[in-house]
Parts: sequence; C-alpha cells; structure tokens
Amino acid sequence: MSVLARDLSWGVGQKTIVTGISLSVKEGETLGLIGPNGSGKSSLLRLIAGLRRPRSGTVEINGRDISGVSRRSLAREVAFVQQSASTETSVSVRDVVKLGRTPHRSALAGWSREDEDAVRGALERVDMAGHSSQAWQTLSGGERQRVHIARALAQTPNVMFLDEPTNHLDIHHQIEILRMVRDLDLTSIVALHDLNLAAMFCDRIMVMQGGTAVACGTPEEVLTAPLLRRVFRVDAEISCEASCGRPHIRFAL
Repeated sequence: MSVLARDLSWGVGQKTIVTGISLSVKEGETLGLIGPNGSGKSSLLRLIAGLRRPRSGTVEINGRDISGVSRRSLAREVAFVQQSASTETSVSVRDVVKLGRTPHRSALAGWSREDEDAVRGALERVDMAGHSSQAWQTLSGGERQRVHIARALAQTPNVMFLDEPTNHLDIHHQIEILRMVRDLDLTSIVALHDLNLAAMFCDRIMVMQGGTAVACGTPEEVLTAPLLRRVFRVDAEISCEASCGRPHIRFAL
C-alpha cells in the first residue's frame, strides 16, 4: 500500500509542532525520518498513522483518506510500533502478540484458526516462536522489541510505522531489528536517530528541522556534509561504501 500526506500541520495550544509537511511512500518502500530532538518526527508519525488528527492537511493510505476511516478499520491495515512499552502484568510473549489480533475480532468472537495462524506466523517472522511461552519480564531489550514488532505483524498490516525502534538497544540488536523490518517487504516509515543506520536500511530519507521537512531523497542525495552541518551542527566526512553503494558518515572529532 502507498502512503501520501499533503500539507500536514499540527500543534498543541499556541505551539505549532509540525508545519506544512507533504510526503509520499510507494508500496514496499521504507522512508526514514531523521532530525534533531524536537524536530517533530514522532508527531509526524502519529499524524500519518491516524493516531492524531491534523490541524490541516490530509493523509491517504492506498488512495483512501484516513480521516473517514474508523480507528478499528485502520488498525487492520496499519500498525504502529512505539519506542518502548512495559507492563508489570505477568504475561507471556504469546499473550502480548495476541493483542495484535484485537482489530480483527468482535467482542463475542472466539479465538479462530485465522487468529492462531497470524500469531504463530508473526512470531516466526521475528524469530521468537521458541519464546512464545516465556514471561515478558524475562526478555532482553532486543527480544522485547522483536515482540513489539510481532504484535504489529499479527495485525496483518500492509503499512508499518516505527518510532525509533532501536532506541536503547546495543548495535547488534539495532542492526538485527532494522534488517528484519527491511526484509518484511511492507511499506514502512521509521523514525531514527542514527544517521548511518538510516543510510543502511532506508530507501529514502526525509530530514526534519523545527517541525518542517528540509530535505527528502535517497541517502546519497540527502546525507551531505553541508546538510549535516546546517541541521545537526556537526562536521562530517561522507564516503560511499563500495559493497553496498550507501553513504557512510564519519564525524569529525
């Protein structure tokens, strides 16, 4: 499914947080959102995912304006993975992933074969099937994040939004999770802090600053030394990795 946003703006009270942003994401493409803290990445994600209503502008998913779509119906097509989530309740990994089936089930419906297949398939896709009965509290940070993604996959979405999914993880798990997201073959928009990870795993990158989009294009087009100096206030050398054709950023000391 494709995602199209036109002239989105949103704020709280008198403070404007997102201003006049338009973007398009083709089916199967991964768009990365990067920018300094407070640039509006998380707010923009929530607007596009239908979790917040914009002051102005529209969002279309697969050609349909989401403002006229119920939250339940939208959740059958769109999944949102937040930065982190915790619970003190004693639940198993499987119980957490089962929550992803909520949009597909009525209040009185029993657990179906379709529900079971979706949960099992989601756990297999994130390589957590062997942990299905394990207690949530015993998981590592990287394992918990994979379960978050499995819960989203259990929704059987066509579009996935991820808000800094690698936050607080070690580099091994950062790469592991972003590689997994890329290989899911879904249309996705992901907010990231690490610029090199964005270059490695995103088809295109949008750079945000002060609630607006200041650049959008391929990693090679966007990640330039002048832009990094202007937006992130850092000096850097940009080289192109021969093995993958992606830019690599080396920050100056």
